[in-house]
Amino acid sequence: MCGIIGYTGQKCAIPILLEGLATLEYRGYDSAGIAVQKNGLQTVKAKGRLALLEEKLSACAYLADATCGIGHTRWATHGEPSDVNSHPHGTERLALVHNGIIENYMEIAAFLAEQGYTFLSQTDTEIAAKLIDYHYVKTGNPQKAIFSALEMLRGAYAFGICFADYPNRIYAVRRDNPLIVAVTEDGGLIASDVPAVLAHTNTYWRPEEKILTVIDGAEITFYNSTGEMVTQASETVDWNVQQARKGGFPHFMLKEIHEQPAAVSHTVSAYLRDGLPYFNLEALDSEFLKKFNAIHVVACGTAMHAGLIGKNIIERICRVPVHVEIASEFRYRDPILDKNDLVILLSQSGETADTLAALRHAKEKGVYTLAIVNVIGSTVAREADSVLYTLAGPEIAVASTKAYSVQCALLYLLALRLALVHKKISAKEARQICQKLLSAVPKAIEQALALKNEISAYAKTLVDAEHLFYIGRGIDCDLCTEASLKLKEISYIHSEAYAAGELKHGTISLVVENTPIIALCTVSSLAEKMLSGIREVASRGAKLLVVTSKAVADAYDFPADIHIVLPEIDELFAPFPACCVMQLLAYYVSAQKGLDVDKPRNLAKSVTVE
Repeated sequence: MCGIIGYTGQKCAIPILLEGLATLEYRGYDSAGIAVQKNGLQTVKAKGRLALLEEKLSACAYLADATCGIGHTRWATHGEPSDVNSHPHGTERLALVHNGIIENYMEIAAFLAEQGYTFLSQTDTEIAAKLIDYHYVKTGNPQKAIFSALEMLRGAYAFGICFADYPNRIYAVRRDNPLIVAVTEDGGLIASDVPAVLAHTNTYWRPEEKILTVIDGAEITFYNSTGEMVTQASETVDWNVQQARKGGFPHFMLKEIHEQPAAVSHTVSAYLRDGLPYFNLEALDSEFLKKFNAIHVVACGTAMHAGLIGKNIIERICRVPVHVEIASEFRYRDPILDKNDLVILLSQSGETADTLAALRHAKEKGVYTLAIVNVIGSTVAREADSVLYTLAGPEIAVASTKAYSVQCALLYLLALRLALVHKKISAKEARQICQKLLSAVPKAIEQALALKNEISAYAKTLVDAEHLFYIGRGIDCDLCTEASLKLKEISYIHSEAYAAGELKHGTISLVVENTPIIALCTVSSLAEKMLSGIREVASRGAKLLVVTSKAVADAYDFPADIHIVLPEIDELFAPFPACCVMQLLAYYVSAQKGLDVDKPRNLAKSVTVE
C-alpha cells in the first residue's frame, strides 16, 4: 500500500514532499522518489529508507527552490526493490506516481513497443506512464491524454502526474485506490492518505472514481471524462496524525481487517488473464503442473491455517493430494518427498526462519519449491524456485488478518489452474469461479464487516472467559483453527478448535454450564451433523454463538444464544466472510479487555529465529 504525495504552490516543494512521505512510512515501503519541475522534470529516487533519498537530494541544491512536484514511497509489486523500479516513472514530457495494479500491463507494453517505446524498469507503472505519454504526443492535451489512456487500462490505480509543459500543475485520478486532494492558502496537495496533508489542512476532497483533478497552485478543478467541470464534496476531519495513519480506526488491526476487500481484489486481479488464472511463470506451465503427484504446503501459524483452506480447495476441485506441514517440524521428521512433488512455502514476511529452513530442506531433496509471500525480495522469495506475490500491502498489527485472506485467495487461483491442467473443470467454469472470486468475494467481505455491532455485542460476553471452544466440520474446522489462534494471540484467552464430530471422543467432558462455544457451519452437506453436535453442547448448558451461511440458516433451526448469519455467497467462498467475522470477534474481545491489540505480549510480526 504505497504512499503518494504532491505539492504545487508558492513554497519550496521538496521539504513538503519529504514531510508527506515521512507521514506515510507506516504504510510500508522499500524505495522512494520524487520528481520536481525545474527546467523540465527532474527525478531523484533511491532504494531503501527515506534517509537515502534525502541524502541524494542534498547533492541537488539546484532543485531546492522548485515549487511543484510529486513523491512516492513504493511497496514493490512488479519488479524487485531498486532505484530503477522506484517511482516516479515517465518520459522527458511527464512524470507519474502510482498506487495499484495495472492488470493488462503486458498487453499495453506490447502495444507501446510497436510504437517504438522501450522500458527501463520491470514495473506496470512505467507502462501506464508511457501510455499517457503516447496519447499526449498525439493530442498535446494532458486531459485528453489521461482519459484516452484510462480507456485502455484495466486494473486499480491512483495516479499523480506532472507534465513538463505545465510547470505549476498536478493532475490526479483514481480507480479502486485511495487518493485525496487539498488546498491551503499557499498551494494545493494530493496524497494517498489523510496523514500526509494534516500538517497543512484538515479539509480535503476524495474525488469520485475516474474524475480528473487538476491542481494549479491553490486552485482545484474537477473534470469528468467528457471534459466537463464537475463538483466534488469536501470532507473535514478532527483526527490527530496517529489516528489518521490508522484511517480513523482505533487500531491498525481493525483497519487491516477492513482493508481485506481491496486486498483480495488486488491479489486476484493481478493473476487473471482473459478471466482465467495466469501466473506468468515458465516453470508453472501446463506440462510442468501436470507432473506433480502430490503437494506439500509448508508454513507456520496463520499461514499454515491458510494452507489448510488451500488443501481443502485444491483437493476438492482438482483431486490432487495435499499435505499441510508445520514448517518447524518439516525437516526434523524427515518427510517423504518425491521428485514429482511440489512444495509450497507460505509466508507473509518471507523471512520466517522455520519456513526458510523447510524450503532449503526441500531443495536439498531435489523437490521443486514455490513460494507465496507478501514481500518482494524477501529471503524465501529469493531462494524458492518460483514465487507468487500476494498483494495485501504491509500489515502493521502483529496478528495477521488480510495476509491470511490473500493467501487463501491465491491458493484458490492455484487450485483452479491445476484443475484446468488436469481437465477437472472447463474454462467456462473456471472463469465463472474467478469472476466470483474477483467481485462477489470482496462484496461478501464488506457485508460481513457490517455485522460488527452483533459481533461486538457477543464479544462482551467473552471478556471474562478463561476457556472456550471453536467447533466445525470440513473446511469450517480449518477456519476454526485460525479463529482460535487469533483469539489466543490478542485476547490471551485459552481456546481450542475441534472437529465437531470429535466432541464425544473426549472433549465434551470439558463442557459445563456457561462454557463458551463458537460453532461455525457453512457447509450445507454437513449441517445436519453439525446440528447434532451443537445440540450435544447446548444440552450441557454451553453458551453458544452459532455462525452459519444463509443457506444453512434457512434450512435448520439451531439452538443458540446468538446466531449470526453470513452474507449470501456461493458455498465455495464462505471461508472469506466467515474468517472476517472471526477476526472481528477476536479484535473486539481484546479491545474490550483494554489490551494492546496491535502489539500482543511475547509476539513479533516476523519470526526470524527457530
